[in-house]
Amino acid sequence: MSLITTISTWIIPCIILFVLVVATMKKLPTYEIFVEGGKEGIKMAISLLPFLLGMMVSIAILRGSGAMDAMIAFISPFLKAVGVPSEIVPLAAIRPISGTAALSMTTELIKTYGPDSFIGKLASTMQGSTDTTLYILTVYFGAVGIRRMGDALKVGLIADFIGIIASIVIVTIVFSG
Repeated sequence: MSLITTISTWIIPCIILFVLVVATMKKLPTYEIFVEGGKEGIKMAISLLPFLLGMMVSIAILRGSGAMDAMIAFISPFLKAVGVPSEIVPLAAIRPISGTAALSMTTELIKTYGPDSFIGKLASTMQGSTDTTLYILTVYFGAVGIRRMGDALKVGLIADFIGIIASIVIVTIVFSG
């Protein structure tokens, strides 16, 4: 095993052990604190369910209605003119909404076109260059009761857009030519 593999295998158990040892040395009721944290985690998970369900239904409607296909067909000529494969558009559109759906699309693109293809490299880079902005706002802001999220939404979507554009530009520069 390499040093990096050994470190990555043991880092989390060592951190947990360190926390337990320090808590025990401070004579804190570690088990009771652990159980209380578990109770809070379950409460948080239950409070997140309505937001997750709403997000999943929205994604299913977007994909099932054909709206995504219509959008791709509409912008396909422009994409072709600038050298962007239209196959990547669903990933770019869904990534700010759902990480799981985006990962599924990335996996499908890689399976279809191969990991070393331009589309495979672009999908992988895009997956790592953007975030699930709408998911974060819906679930986490909703869970803590933040209702006014306009500025966070604008900044998050701008960052996603920049990540998408940067992915396209960088992958084109690095892997074309």
